[in-house]
Amino acid sequence: MSRIVIVGNGPAGYRLAQLLGARAPESDITVLGEEREPAYNRVLLTDVVAGRLAAERTHLTPLDRAGVRVRTGVAAVGIDRHRRVVRAADGSLHPYDHLVLATGARSFLPPVSGLVGADGALAPRAVAVRTLADGRRLERLLREGGRAVVLGGGVLGVEIARALTERDCKVDVVHRGPHVMDGQLGPDAGRVLSSVLERFGIRVLAGRTATAWTGDRLELDDGTELPADLLVVSAGAVPEVELARRAGLRVGRGIVVDAYLCTEDPRIRALGDCAEVEGRVSGLVAPAWEQAEVLAEVLAGVLAEAPAGGDLAGKVPAGGGGRGYAGTPALTRLKARDVDLVVLGEGDREVPGSEVVTVADAARGRYARMSVRGDRIVGAVLLGFPGCVAAVSQLFDAAAPVPADRIALLVGAGAVDGTADPAALPGQAVVCRCNNVTKNDLVAAWRAGARERSALVRATRATTGCGGCGDAVADLCRWLGAADGEARPEPMRPALAR
Repeated sequence: MSRIVIVGNGPAGYRLAQLLGARAPESDITVLGEEREPAYNRVLLTDVVAGRLAAERTHLTPLDRAGVRVRTGVAAVGIDRHRRVVRAADGSLHPYDHLVLATGARSFLPPVSGLVGADGALAPRAVAVRTLADGRRLERLLREGGRAVVLGGGVLGVEIARALTERDCKVDVVHRGPHVMDGQLGPDAGRVLSSVLERFGIRVLAGRTATAWTGDRLELDDGTELPADLLVVSAGAVPEVELARRAGLRVGRGIVVDAYLCTEDPRIRALGDCAEVEGRVSGLVAPAWEQAEVLAEVLAGVLAEAPAGGDLAGKVPAGGGGRGYAGTPALTRLKARDVDLVVLGEGDREVPGSEVVTVADAARGRYARMSVRGDRIVGAVLLGFPGCVAAVSQLFDAAAPVPADRIALLVGAGAVDGTADPAALPGQAVVCRCNNVTKNDLVAAWRAGARERSALVRATRATTGCGGCGDAVADLCRWLGAADGEARPEPMRPALAR
């Protein structure tokens, strides 16, 4: 029986353990989670901040297969690569044949005077929302009707700012970039988004840098002082690589791995927020899910080649067969109530040789921009155009030709042939991106007895993330009902084939 140790009980580590339990049932799997919480869906943290969801509702289904042990509150502190043993902070030793590092990332804390104490802890009324414990701490600090400052106007900063307004907070967002979400949006889209946020009581101060936190106000580089009962830091994330570094593994921005998610040590692999694949660190949930799929396939292949109960030395190819990870097409869907924003692929960036179509109505908070090259979508920003999101996303995912009338597509005037029809949707199409639920997953759950939308939700967790897939799940449910359960999951195809 091969011993697999997974360090990290976040979305990537949890998903990998879940998949290996099915694909490598003879293996012995140990998951070490530094947090005391059971595995949970980090995508839902802003719902906890907004008060829409109890923290416990973010927990994922426990891994209950024989041969899978999950140790929460146990931090890995060392790796003996020669003896193939992981040492934990509680003194326990965990031998492995294969080790997977899914250590995630930590919040980046900018150099702001008064933000971090001598002990390394955040100031009493400051919080960085990265974990469920952070979400609970924010709830304790939050005073209904108070003032909050969010330091950082990226995706998470905007989501948290909107969530705080749902708690009746007045919110200032301080962002050192030229406009909010400048990593995904160009200036025009950024200005429209700022105007939308202002309608919810969110003031955006872009191009500013924080210099000091006094406990009741944030001081900026231009002398501005922002009174606040609470400071939320959302200035980015840093991959957790120290465990790998101490073990002598190659580290860049993240733990350096190849397309098979393997380090230079063929016994050790990495995935998720801590992994650097071909110079890129994703920091998003969707790539972590996809990497888990690839790695489960690779490890299952390695284990199948290994001699039963024998020494694996010299029998562990770096790739292990199967497909490698070729990257996940970029898709960002803002999880902010009443703000419909989706960014696909290259987003607002200029793409050489592309045709660009733009529709804007800034006064009403609407902006759409789509880049098409060779009749395929290579980038899109859709703000305030919910009617076209499903069609445009499906065309982008499938690398399918766009219709001749680009404007009609953007404004949602008429369905695109086949893309709005559940029967025509490919089985591997991801319906719920927050929980990586495909059409095949929903069909399989239906055939297993989940014959209502609510039952499908319980079985697959679809719609329990940002909720943006609610209409698609409802359409699939109606289609399955009309088909009287005759729909079958389609044969599995490589999810990364484009």
